[in-house]
Amino acid sequence: MGLDTYLRLMIALVIVLALIVALGWIARRFGWGARFVAKSSERRLAVLEVLPMDGKRRLVLLRRDDTEHLVLLGVGRDLVIENGIAPGANPPAFRTLLEKTNA
Repeated sequence: MGLDTYLRLMIALVIVLALIVALGWIARRFGWGARFVAKSSERRLAVLEVLPMDGKRRLVLLRRDDTEHLVLLGVGRDLVIENGIAPGANPPAFRTLLEKTNA
C-alpha cells in the first residue's frame, strides 16, 4: 500500500467526520434533538437526591408532579421503597431511623 492509499483514507475519514458534525449541527439548529424533551416550565419529573449505598446500589428520591418516590436502584432489579411521599415530609420510618442515627 502506497502513500496515496493512506492519503485517500485520511481524506475520506475527514469528510465522514465533517458530515457527522454538520448533521449534528443541523439537528440542533432545527430542534430535532429536543423533540421529546419537555421545556423547563413544563417538566414534571425531577431527581431530587441520590444516595450511594455501596458500589452497586443507590437510593434515588424522585419527584413526579407533586409526589415524591423513593427508589432503590442496582439490586438486580429496581425496587420502589416508598411512593406517594408528600414533598418535604419525613415519613415515620425515616424519622425513627434519623433519630437512631443522631442519638
